[in-house]
Amino acid sequence: MSDQVLLELIGVRIELPTNTPILLLREREGDRYLPIWIGTAEATAIALALEGVEPARPMTHDLLRDVVTALGAQVERIVITELREGTFFADLVLVGPDGSEVVVSSRPSDAIALAARTGAPVLAERELLDEAGVQIHDETEEEEIEKFREFLDEVTPEDFEAGSTS
Repeated sequence: MSDQVLLELIGVRIELPTNTPILLLREREGDRYLPIWIGTAEATAIALALEGVEPARPMTHDLLRDVVTALGAQVERIVITELREGTFFADLVLVGPDGSEVVVSSRPSDAIALAARTGAPVLAERELLDEAGVQIHDETEEEEIEKFREFLDEVTPEDFEAGSTS
């Protein structure tokens, strides 16, 4: 294994004003994030897995997980390997029942949708993280915005009437 960094899957966010889904990963032992723009279908697949939603019929990534398991293999890890001309590349690393390792090229979004279903670790080449990683300094600001959104969802006009106490 080359010089790789373990990442944590933060989730899927929506970039405004374009409403483009972004997969957000953060290095476990650092403060850099790796944002990857992904398609809506993949964003949905990742979000459902993170929320623990089991569809009545398997989605594509559920099917892939089931096929890998049926073959006696397991998803060992996902490695985001490079960024070429604005496109990220990843490897899906499988281990067969005999212990042999198989590497399959994949889009990062598909590989991470599978990792979210199997618990496989997600890594990135350190050189890639050095090139494409970004630092987000104020995570508490994001938490405050989320709390404010929750407040707006729950507040009623009556809460603002004169003399009202909460």
